[in-house]
Amino acid sequence: MLLRNPGSAVSNSAHSSSARSGSTRSDSAPTRRRAVPAVVRRDYGFFAPESVARRVWSYPTSALLGFIRAVTIEHLDPDLAAAVDASGQVLQRPSLRYDRTVQYFATVLYGDAETVIQSSDVLMKIHSRARGTDPVTGGEFDSNRPSSQLWIHMTAWHSILYVYEKFGPGPLAPAEEAEYWRECARAAEFQPIEPGSVPRTRAEVREYFEEWRPRLVGSEVAQYNVDFILDGMRTIFTRLPRRVRVVAGPVIRAGVIATYPRWMRGLLGVQQARIVDSGVTALLRVSMAYLARRPAGQVAFLEAISPHGAPVLAPILRGEAPESSRVWTPAEARAKFGDPRTPVEQYRDQLRARAAADSETPYERGHHDALLDFATPAER
Repeated sequence: MLLRNPGSAVSNSAHSSSARSGSTRSDSAPTRRRAVPAVVRRDYGFFAPESVARRVWSYPTSALLGFIRAVTIEHLDPDLAAAVDASGQVLQRPSLRYDRTVQYFATVLYGDAETVIQSSDVLMKIHSRARGTDPVTGGEFDSNRPSSQLWIHMTAWHSILYVYEKFGPGPLAPAEEAEYWRECARAAEFQPIEPGSVPRTRAEVREYFEEWRPRLVGSEVAQYNVDFILDGMRTIFTRLPRRVRVVAGPVIRAGVIATYPRWMRGLLGVQQARIVDSGVTALLRVSMAYLARRPAGQVAFLEAISPHGAPVLAPILRGEAPESSRVWTPAEARAKFGDPRTPVEQYRDQLRARAAADSETPYERGHHDALLDFATPAER
C-alpha cells in the first residue's frame, strides 16, 4: 500500500539539507581513531560460545548490511514510521541512533547477563514515552506494544541471517537454522514480546512475514527515511574516512537494495536492475570474505560506525573469554540483576499507570531530550 503521510509535507520541510547530509559538528568529520577499550565480561550471558546466532551476527555482513536492511524494512510498519518521524532522532542524531541500535542487539547476544538485563530495563524506559497518534492510519502508536516490538525483533533477526546467507558463507544447515530461530526466541525475552508469538521455525518465520504483507505501508515519511538510511555512508557513517565513504557508499546501498524482494521495492521507494543486483552480490561476497579473515579490520570499522557497540563486539572478534563460563536463563538473571518483572509485565504496568494518569508524558515531536544510556561492560 502506497500512502502519502498527511503530515509529511510539514515534516519533510523541517528535514533540512543539513539533516540529509548529517552535518552536525559531531557527525560531519571523521573522529581520531582510538583503541577500543578492553572490557570485563563476567559470563557468557544467555548464549553459549558455540551459539549459531553468535557466529552469524559476528560476521561482517551484519554491521555493514544487515542492520541497514532491518531498519529500512521496519519503516513499512506505519506505526513504527510514525514513531520514528515523531521523535525525529533518525534525522537529528543518525549516527548515534544507529550506534545505539548496534549496541543494544550486540549486548543481548554478547554481553554478560547483568549488562543485558540492565540494558533491557533501560530500553523499556526509553520506549515508554514513544507513543502518540499515527497520522497515516489515525490509530495510536506505542513503541513498547508487543506486536511492534516483535516486528522490530523479527526484521532484525531475519535480515542478519539473510545477508549472512546471501553475502557470506551461505545457508545454514537445517539443524543450525533451527537453533538460530530458537535463539531468536530467547533474545525476544528481553523485549516486551509475548513468548508464544515468536516464530521458531523457517516455516513460521515465512508465515509471520506473509501475514504482515497486507499491513505494510510505503508512506512518504517511510520512503524519505529509507532513502536517508540507504545513503548512510554520507548521512550516518560520517566517522569513516571520506575516501572510504565515497567508494563504499554506492556498493552498500546497492547491496542492501539487492536483498529486498522486488514486490517490496516500490513500497520502499527504490528500484534497481537485476544486473546490478547480481554484480553487487558477487562483489560483496568477495569483500565480506576478505574482511571476515581480518578481525582487527572489523574492530576498527566497528569503532568508527558504532563506538558504543564496538566494546561489546571487540572481545568476541579477538577471541577473548569471559571470567566465567556460566550461561544464564532470563528468569535467573532478572531475579538477580534487574527488575524481576518480565518486559511484558513491565509493559502491562505501564498501561495501568497511563490509565491512572500516573506516567511520564510522551516525547515532544522532534525532541532533544537527553538519552538514557544502556548498561556497558566495565573496562579493565
